[in-house]
Amino acid sequence: MSSYCSSRFATLRRVSREVKVGSVGVGGANPIRIQSMTTTLTQNVDDTVKQSIALAESGCEIVRVTAPNKKAAQALKDIRADFTAAGFGHIPLVADIHFLPSAAMEAVEHVEKVRVNPGNYADSKKFKILEYSDSQYDAELQRLHDDFSPLVKRAKELGRTLRIGTNHGSLSDRIMNRYGDTPLGMVESALEFLRIAQSHSYYDMILSMKASNPKVMIEAYRLLVEHMDKEDMHYPLHLGVTEAGDGEDGRIKSAIGIGSLLMDGLGDTIRVSLTEDPVYEIPVARALAQKIEKQWQVESDRRAERKSLITDTLDPHNPIPEDPQTPAPGTPTIDSIDPYHFERRQITTVQLSDSTKLGFEEPPTVITPVTHPISEYVTIAAEAKTSRPKLGDSKLEGILLKANTIADLEKLTELCEGIKGAAEFIVVELNPQLPLDEVSLALPHQPFPLAILRDFGDEDYNDYKQFVHLCSQFKIRPIIGVSPTVADGILSEPEANLIVTLHSRLPAPAPKHVIGQYRLLADRLKQWKNQAPLWIRNFPGAQTPEPGTFLSNLLDASILTGSLLCDGLGDMISVESDNDLVRSTRLAYNVLQGAGSRITKTEFVACPSCGRTLFDLQSTTQRIREKTGHLKGVKIAIMGCIVNGPGEMADADFGYVGGAPGKINLYVGKECVKYNIPQAEADERLIDLIRDHGKWVDPKPVAIS
Repeated sequence: MSSYCSSRFATLRRVSREVKVGSVGVGGANPIRIQSMTTTLTQNVDDTVKQSIALAESGCEIVRVTAPNKKAAQALKDIRADFTAAGFGHIPLVADIHFLPSAAMEAVEHVEKVRVNPGNYADSKKFKILEYSDSQYDAELQRLHDDFSPLVKRAKELGRTLRIGTNHGSLSDRIMNRYGDTPLGMVESALEFLRIAQSHSYYDMILSMKASNPKVMIEAYRLLVEHMDKEDMHYPLHLGVTEAGDGEDGRIKSAIGIGSLLMDGLGDTIRVSLTEDPVYEIPVARALAQKIEKQWQVESDRRAERKSLITDTLDPHNPIPEDPQTPAPGTPTIDSIDPYHFERRQITTVQLSDSTKLGFEEPPTVITPVTHPISEYVTIAAEAKTSRPKLGDSKLEGILLKANTIADLEKLTELCEGIKGAAEFIVVELNPQLPLDEVSLALPHQPFPLAILRDFGDEDYNDYKQFVHLCSQFKIRPIIGVSPTVADGILSEPEANLIVTLHSRLPAPAPKHVIGQYRLLADRLKQWKNQAPLWIRNFPGAQTPEPGTFLSNLLDASILTGSLLCDGLGDMISVESDNDLVRSTRLAYNVLQGAGSRITKTEFVACPSCGRTLFDLQSTTQRIREKTGHLKGVKIAIMGCIVNGPGEMADADFGYVGGAPGKINLYVGKECVKYNIPQAEADERLIDLIRDHGKWVDPKPVAIS
């Protein structure tokens, strides 16, 4: 079992020490705390207090304010006083510090918590390419000890909290040269500061490992916990995906990174970073926290009930049944997946249609659910055809329909004929109560590319063999839905073209950690050297028992599918919690893009704005999106300043970064190629840069009806 969490099959909260931020407890038994950050100029005390009040009234429990220099740090005194006078003395303020120890030493006098970035704090960015000898490295650590210790000692005297906030995009030269811009480098960067603080017997610290790439962020937090455990450190974790962007994409990317870690039990306070007014971050963070806290409580109650049952049961003739959430004795554990290094699961190639196949080198395929019965094949075909222009580059690949009766199957021929040109293949979910002998009589003999899904119970081996034989006769792709406890015969005898998914009628009691069920299923497949592709289904009731809002469905799909994709699992995905065909298809493609598994549109990395930002991020991001949003596969970073910009956009193709008031620097990868361009010219100069590097295409003309 991986050491970073108690279980990858059940969501058990990590036990951390409680750290007080003012009067607000973080970690321990406290609920997940919600944070955000002001975007105003810090020296503008009135505007900063006004925005802090708006955040507090929307449910923000901890408010962060940037302090890029000593003057801004001095303004925190009046901000704290005015915020308290307005009735918000119970809401702690956090000073965000990057480069200047002098600003940190001023800020700690006025606010309850100071965040320092270990990659920037007391470090100049020279980006020299050299190898540090052990003595040079030790000298750097001693310098760091001398520079950081005064802040630690003063925070201890005043009862303040520190957050050691590592950013993937702003690691020190020292770390970069020894570890590279890796999750391990991020962890070591934080540990350097933790060890210094602990040398002064100071322990009121919270840790974060932020990155704009959810895979990097997830791996870094996992690795941090493993390394802290080895040194008997149990500090609370602040979770966030930095530079997540705006709109649906920003919410998805945040939910993938934050949600997957929370489902593993990691995380005590969260910030959803959106390139929007910060008050819009709060309802997303709150909805995410409530979902996970409910999962934590369900698992805690279930375990308490089970413990009580075991304690009260003395009859040896009535043993306690096996725990459905935990692998049975002898079942292999998830050690077959390396949680610290991304590697996609190896699968066999399955051809779904002339233009679509599943394979190790292929991006995951999207299956779109259709709620109409097959008998309404005319309506289904019409909706599918009208959806394709609306989806643009996100095409309609496969459609999923339910066959509840033999009469439904008898209409498949008409449906296959009508759907040509609209979808590439059809998946039919077969009612498992339908006799397979009767099913065989109703299937079309020359079908459109067709796959049939049928659920199987743990002991349905004979039905399974009959089903795959039937599919072979009709040249249909078989898909089986099973539970992770399915009898070995089904999984140990893989058939050609077989696809596997999780049983949609999960046995009672229904598992509350569907991610863990898919992980266990993938592990069972590996045990039997079964490389069948895996279909991740966000079916209704998988995580949320009742129909949800679009935000709720978005969070569920992002947490479940995004977590598994970041584990290297998933070759087909479907979002079945939304009845709107276009919306559910777009959401599926957007989750794939957020997880970095399939790029179907321009990728934007945009910071959430703060008092350091040198231009209006929201309007600029929208403006650049309108001009470049048609560039499929191009990644553009929009950064308000240079603090994290060059680093967080390291894997972006092009960067648009605030260099000075009214001036923009343009990047290609990590290299700044244009300095101090007037902002009025910067959009067109960015487009010229994209064109010069051969990645520009003219947008398609808009059809006029």
